[in-house]
Amino acid sequence: MRVLIVEDADPLADVLAGGLRDQAIATDVARDGLEAAAKLALTRYDVVVLDRDLPGIHGDDLCRMIAERDTRVMVLMPTAADAPGDRVSGLMLGADDYLAKPFHFPELVLRVRALARRRPAAQAPTLRAAGIELDTLRHTVTRDGKPLDLSVKEFELLEALLRASPAYLSAEDLLERVWDEHADPFSNAVAVTIGRLRRKLGEPPVITTTPRVGYRIADSF
Repeated sequence: MRVLIVEDADPLADVLAGGLRDQAIATDVARDGLEAAAKLALTRYDVVVLDRDLPGIHGDDLCRMIAERDTRVMVLMPTAADAPGDRVSGLMLGADDYLAKPFHFPELVLRVRALARRRPAAQAPTLRAAGIELDTLRHTVTRDGKPLDLSVKEFELLEALLRASPAYLSAEDLLERVWDEHADPFSNAVAVTIGRLRRKLGEPPVITTTPRVGYRIADSF
């Protein structure tokens, strides 16, 4: 999952982004509407947490642009608790959910995860290949019926490979999908996580590597 926080109040933006990253959710930040529009044009996001009162491009206009251009991106719009009119107008603009301010951070995490599951382009909640069964709703993985204990990053990396199967994903693809814009492109995070995942998946090996191409899980092993 990849999330974009669009918030011009730097302290709040940093707190929200840091909190989501602590939950192993890849999170980018845009400080105004223009920066947000540029990031949305370059990167595929699952959820946008969108403040309304933004410089550059107003949040309402940005919400309308997202709704018109990419129905796969879900928009969560924080609104004032005592302003039901704002909530109604936000939903009419194309927002998928709202969150009344002030809010508790755990509720934000739950709303973001729920919106990601509701994405129109989302695939089946259970992914299967090579004896692996990954349930995105229950956050469980089995291989040949045996439960596996994966870290959050291992789970998300395996999910990305299963969704792409039998196609290859490069290390750069996996950095973009599982980590975020703060990830070091020269980092060995992908290779290290792949190594741990291979050990946990056991024998026979199911993740293949082709130099200068990437990683994949083939349907038949």
